[in-house]
Amino acid sequence: MDWSKIKTIFIITFLILDVYLLFQFMKIRDANKYEVITETSLEDKLKADEIKIDVELPKAAIKNQYLSAQPGKFSKSDAAKLKGQKVVINESGTTITADLENPIQLSSKFEPASLADFLKEKILYGEDYQFWEKDDEKKTITYFQQYDNFPLYQNMNGMIIFTLNEDNQIMKYQQTHIEGIEKLTAKEDVLLQPMKAIETLYQKGVLKPKSKITKVELGYSTLIQLAASQVLAPTWRLVVDDKENLYVNAFEGQIIEFGSNENLGAE
Repeated sequence: MDWSKIKTIFIITFLILDVYLLFQFMKIRDANKYEVITETSLEDKLKADEIKIDVELPKAAIKNQYLSAQPGKFSKSDAAKLKGQKVVINESGTTITADLENPIQLSSKFEPASLADFLKEKILYGEDYQFWEKDDEKKTITYFQQYDNFPLYQNMNGMIIFTLNEDNQIMKYQQTHIEGIEKLTAKEDVLLQPMKAIETLYQKGVLKPKSKITKVELGYSTLIQLAASQVLAPTWRLVVDDKENLYVNAFEGQIIEFGSNENLGAE
């Protein structure tokens, strides 16, 4: 047997094997690389599910901190200031219920500006509240208290709910008010970017396909509720399709779910 021919055959065989193994390695590496890119590209996932972000998101780092606060209490002297209103303060002193002697007539298309003077002149701490929503089904108009121009979302201790009759007139309202709002620490920490909040909502299946994010804003929600005090956490609010509100803790990233407002003013 010709040894040189056998050696040549072995060399060619090993070269072919090396080329095949190299080809398989490159194929696996490219597949893994593509998989990593797919897994980390939130934008591609949103695009595939036809989820649009129809608002400009802040790109700069935002700093904020936790707040502490307590439910405010109303006094008889507070009630005496409310002229033209029949005022009742609940037993704990935290809620005012007021019936208006002269109902406020609203136009068919409500604009928050139409209540600006009433809030300023006829409501205790009226400048502390901002319009939230008008619910035609419940016949209510809700205002949330704010701190440093940031709304306090769904906080039962800091809101006003106006009640309307069949003639689109405001007949009465209930009010609670938070006081003693303070920063818990001197140091501010960097918040999660809104895109991270969007990612959390998407991964948890809360953000549905074919939806559109139409508004993103920052406010506060109750993190810890105690009998005499509460801790407020910075919170991202994302509005979907101009109607659904979704909330994410801007420090920790948890999705926040609020309960019903039915207990406002309970004795």
